[in-house]
Amino acid sequence: MLRATEVLRAGSWSAAADTVVLDHDERHRRRIAMTGEGGLSFLLDLAEAVALRGGDGLRLEDGRMVEVKAKPEPLMEVTARDQLHLVRIAWHLGNRHLPAQISGTRILIRPDHVIADMLKGLGASVRKVTLPFDPEGGAYSGGHGEHGGQGGHAHSHGHSQDHEHGHGHGHSHA
Repeated sequence: MLRATEVLRAGSWSAAADTVVLDHDERHRRRIAMTGEGGLSFLLDLAEAVALRGGDGLRLEDGRMVEVKAKPEPLMEVTARDQLHLVRIAWHLGNRHLPAQISGTRILIRPDHVIADMLKGLGASVRKVTLPFDPEGGAYSGGHGEHGGQGGHAHSHGHSQDHEHGHGHGHSHA
């Protein structure tokens, strides 16, 4: 099977032979068989897991490129009354270690009714949207969105994990 062994970041390559459309979780891979929208089958075979972003290219052994597109997925769009309010909301979401895509006017997170209720209680506006999800990589990532697969609370922080990590916790990492 043809292999893709290299990732070229968006804007650093041209002309795709095919396209794969992947949601956020599907874009954090090391090794998996894939089939493009145009029918091209290949094995993604990277040295380590990489967080792929929309616009990235996968270089095949024969030199052709496969474009990565971010698949729209169900999300919650969180908006606030002003920038300071948005920062406070971001702090609450970060304190719960939730993957979040942050812009100047909104925060996108995965649907969670408990978190939605908390956000509404903080005065935020929350609405359901379907968009590509490209959350922040975090302080310990290698940049460009690599996040170590933080789908839940089983991720490394560089500090003790001997405390409760459920929703609504109020602890410090000092």
